Amino acid sequence: MKLPISIASRILYEDNHLIVVNKLPSEIVQGDKTGDTPLSDLARKYIADKYNKPGNVFLGVVHRLDRPVSGAVIFARTSKALGRLNEMLQKREMQKKYWAVVKNKPPYKNGKLIHFLKKNEKQNKSYVVKNGTEGSKKAELSYKVLDESQNYYLLEADLITGRHHQVRAQLSAIGCPIKGDLKYGFDRSNKNASIHLHARQLSFLHPVKKTRINIVAPLPDDVLWNLFEK
Repeated sequence: MKLPISIASRILYEDNHLIVVNKLPSEIVQGDKTGDTPLSDLARKYIADKYNKPGNVFLGVVHRLDRPVSGAVIFARTSKALGRLNEMLQKREMQKKYWAVVKNKPPYKNGKLIHFLKKNEKQNKSYVVKNGTEGSKKAELSYKVLDESQNYYLLEADLITGRHHQVRAQLSAIGCPIKGDLKYGFDRSNKNASIHLHARQLSFLHPVKKTRINIVAPLPDDVLWNLFEK
């Protein structure tokens, strides 16, 4: 497997216990039916090459991002770190902030969204449903408008829960589908099949050292992202 030159430049944090990578919009985090090389394999090869590790390199997937989404992804380099990071996620002890570009202005500059989502496995899509619907899960996030351009608005979403396609489904439900996200109601796709959703910040206690880790993932090189970054 040929290692892309860019992988080393996308490492946001690295030590003996974990590694955080800035995912590109086109990448998959874990292997799937497409057969494309996942980010987990690239990170594993990066570690094997850098530290001259023979044999299989342990690398645990802590969480995933959808293929068209970019941003910070955590991998565990030890089973101890993996177990503790998974526990943090279950207890909602990890803070995740996403940046999203939407076409329509939200009803309020700051707000909290509470919906009930049900996943359709065949469509790989989550729908907003009524409270009490069988198989539904409560989804919560808070958001604020950070900036606006002539045609778009930049939002920051702070996840309280971690549901399937949560940011995409909840923003769509208030009439603010994410740019390029055809699945959730935007009128056209982006040329590179990405959507303008980026896992911007992660904050959590180191699973072994117990120090606070704060990660900020640089935005993709894109005309609209570059406009808002300035």
